[in-house]
Amino acid sequence: MTGQEVKSDDYQVQYDPASTTVYFKGQIALGGPKDYAPIVNLLNEVAGLEPKTITINVKELAFLNSSGISMLSKFVLGMRKKKGVQLVVLGSKKIPWQGKSLKNLERLLPGLKLVVQ
Repeated sequence: MTGQEVKSDDYQVQYDPASTTVYFKGQIALGGPKDYAPIVNLLNEVAGLEPKTITINVKELAFLNSSGISMLSKFVLGMRKKKGVQLVVLGSKKIPWQGKSLKNLERLLPGLKLVVQ
């Protein structure tokens, strides 16, 4: 893998190979698909490794705008093609946007394991 981290002053998206987890932290409010491309590339590289499980941890992601939710949704949809990979999404009940938005991901990928605590 080339880049295991995408960050700015407002956010950090980091891949931990030991746990095959992608951690999202901070607040992400980028423009559109072009601005989200580095994050999409990181997620796609992880998916390309085809580990048994990929965990997306957004427990520390305070804000994700609609373009970011769309980006995440498209990634989840793409995971339908990776039959041997279990996708797990970890969220926090303390962050209002996560409850509703993350629940929608289960509809996109029936095998997705969603844990919001």
